[in-house]
Amino acid sequence: MTDALLRVTDLVKNFPVKRRLWAPAEEVHAVDRVSFEIAAGETLGLVGESGCGKSTTGRCIMRLTEPTAGEIRFDGRDVTTLAGADLRALCRDMQIIFQDPFASLDPRMKVGAIIGEALTIHKLAATPRQFEERIVELLETVGLGADHMRRYPHEFSGGQRQRIGIARALAVSPKLIVCDEPVSALDVSIQAQVINLLEDLQEKFNLTYLFIAHDLSVVEHISTRVAVMYLGRIVETATATDLYAAPKHPYTQALLSAVPIPDPTAKRQRIRLEGDVPSPIHPPTGCHFHTRCPMAMPRCSVEAPVHKALAPGHTVECHLY
Repeated sequence: MTDALLRVTDLVKNFPVKRRLWAPAEEVHAVDRVSFEIAAGETLGLVGESGCGKSTTGRCIMRLTEPTAGEIRFDGRDVTTLAGADLRALCRDMQIIFQDPFASLDPRMKVGAIIGEALTIHKLAATPRQFEERIVELLETVGLGADHMRRYPHEFSGGQRQRIGIARALAVSPKLIVCDEPVSALDVSIQAQVINLLEDLQEKFNLTYLFIAHDLSVVEHISTRVAVMYLGRIVETATATDLYAAPKHPYTQALLSAVPIPDPTAKRQRIRLEGDVPSPIHPPTGCHFHTRCPMAMPRCSVEAPVHKALAPGHTVECHLY
């Protein structure tokens, strides 16, 4: 993808584990050589089980978490080398919507101040009148009213709070928004409203999304392409249409087999994975998935697979191909 807005190459993030005096130093391998690209205007869905490294990947891209190794290039710039004023300027182009709308808003600040904080930092409003007009415009863009700017977060429902978080992300007119499980804490009926809002905003402002989620039905609805992650590694990447129609990796097949079908007459064979997800402190040798894979071969336990292109835009990390 030559016109990629975001290009992540061999991203690694390890977290040190608190060491006891008699034990050797250990690390949690949260993200293990992850690579992907996102073109301007598209949505890449990043899916996988809890604890597989999805949110850590998003936070590394935003530099909220410092990566251990790898390269993150946004609009031609290496994000990992920026600091100070250059990094602050990058925040105008890259924003994040957090998972928990109840924890991501300061309860001591009114909504107008929460949304307007970025306007003040980046000097995007010359006068108090422009400042207030911009906040009202943002609130109305996400389906809220002007009177909401003078209220506190505790006066809103979860869905409304997430809309405030979206308005905050839009305040600086970014190019890329990292959506870190933005609907997982909301009721199902509210999830649909927020997803539809995100799609409308993408079309209106030509936004690019990295959409992190564990609900595959949500990802199918909003994503252009999907990357499946397991224990810090991306094991399959394809367009949403191809991935849901013909998943190749055994882990992807197992995930999709668990997605409910809204048709009582439809039958789908459920693939049940044996055992638990291995510890990211001591990940399995070879293929990380071989300890749970129903199709594992002897080589899977000793030889790490490499990404192979099965079709244009469809890659898989598996010895079966």
